[in-house]
Amino acid sequence: MGNQVLVVFLSLIAFGFAITSNANTYTVGDNSGWDISTNLDTWEQDKKFIVGDVLVFQYASTDSVCEVGKESFQTCNTTNVIKCFSDGNTSIPLTSPGERYFFCGNRLYCYSGMKLDVLVERNQSIVAEAPLTGVPEAESGGSKNNNPSTVVPSTAMFVRVGSESVCLGIFGLLVFSALHIYIDILTTQFAR
Repeated sequence: MGNQVLVVFLSLIAFGFAITSNANTYTVGDNSGWDISTNLDTWEQDKKFIVGDVLVFQYASTDSVCEVGKESFQTCNTTNVIKCFSDGNTSIPLTSPGERYFFCGNRLYCYSGMKLDVLVERNQSIVAEAPLTGVPEAESGGSKNNNPSTVVPSTAMFVRVGSESVCLGIFGLLVFSALHIYIDILTTQFAR
């Protein structure tokens, strides 16, 4: 009886791991990267950003990426920024719903279109909630509204239950069941 409870418990743990974290990572501009020649409006058109996704900005050492508020974004105001990065490879997690604004710290590049506003939608598949500290909050609202859903934010991992996750959970259950049978066989053989 104790072994059966252990198998059920371990199977539930495996299923829990299988359904966690299925967030998307987007490289801004794809192969062109975060660059003055990249058409960021076209790049963004077919994307749906949800809480849990990550934006990766890859750019030359002469460029930068700054997160700003809506007003600074509209005027390319480089003096009132939330945070600027210049390491050439910046990952920014989308931790809350709302509109997020980014532009190059070179004001002329910003005026030339090296800027990106992203509407982060709620994620109705997220299960757990935990506050995230140290990441700027997105401004609410926005003009890019398509198919909003509901959200419960989490720190770094998010749960999105889909067919892949269910299959992984079933596979985990089968692996633990097989392991349990193997342990029973070994225990029986050594007990003789």
